Amino acid sequence: MRKVKVRKVGNSLGAILPGEVAARLRVKEGDTLSVTETPDGIQLSPYDPDFEEAMEAFERGRARYRNAMRRLSK
Repeated sequence: MRKVKVRKVGNSLGAILPGEVAARLRVKEGDTLSVTETPDGIQLSPYDPDFEEAMEAFERGRARYRNAMRRLSK
């Protein structure tokens, strides 16, 4: 178990992630973490459900309009 210190950042509070935790999450400065409440507590994750939904919509559109996109790229 690791402890992190909570600090004031503007009008909010922030926690500093130890380097090894950031490395395991594969995040760097400026990245966004999703905060999810679970039955076991709070979970931090670099996974973004909105981004995943947008990528799924893109994949559907890409398959549907493949020929049109190919022509536009010429």
